[in-house]
Amino acid sequence: MGSRSPEKSRPSLFWLLAIVVIPMVSYLSKMTFIGREKLPREGAYVLAPNHYSEFDPLIVAAAVWRLGRAPRFMAKESLFRVPVVGAALRATGMIPVARASSASAAKQTMAQSTELVEHGRGVIVYPEGTLTRDPALWPMRGKSGAVRLALAGDIPLIPMAQWGTQDIMGRYEKGLKLWPPRKPVRIIIGDPIDLSDLRGRAGDATALNEATARLMDAITALLEQIRNEKAPAERWNPADHGQKETGRLDS
Repeated sequence: MGSRSPEKSRPSLFWLLAIVVIPMVSYLSKMTFIGREKLPREGAYVLAPNHYSEFDPLIVAAAVWRLGRAPRFMAKESLFRVPVVGAALRATGMIPVARASSASAAKQTMAQSTELVEHGRGVIVYPEGTLTRDPALWPMRGKSGAVRLALAGDIPLIPMAQWGTQDIMGRYEKGLKLWPPRKPVRIIIGDPIDLSDLRGRAGDATALNEATARLMDAITALLEQIRNEKAPAERWNPADHGQKETGRLDS
């Protein structure tokens, strides 16, 4: 398996972004990978990582770039209407969030899945939708955005976990911890989630809940492996603790 995909080999705006992001991330972190061969070199995929630091997206983007793919994220739909920012998001193939409350959400999700397949693109979706509220930074209850996208287009849904970013920027912290440099960040990618029995049921709430549970279980198991700890028996649910899930990028 080669180290670069055709999408990374072609000149694009990602090259310019990499010139800025990769040196900074390389100064702050020393990444080690487990399961790097599980990220497809070509074709569509939905990559679902855990999320506990505002710096996570840069770590995940740099990791995906180093593994040979162009990192694309789901982004708030409102950002696509911002001058310059919206143009940059569209130029790099970022995907606007399809809100579950929207009457056109199913149609939008199908269109997004079709576009991913047609262009052979991957997308990174945080299934928790925001930073975990779990006090020990374990994955909390997931949202259905990642699985809806995967089921709509029969796209591989790949779990991922990373640990160590909190030593660069802690949850809710504003500044970076610049010293010492090159803090260890462990990244593990798992096997695609088996959704074969749920195929064709992207609009079925029961199927979405089951698929989301499988995904969050897989992410948690990967995180247990690199943390060498056992997660709590019950996943954190903000609603059970009187917390609002603000800043959501998924639903």
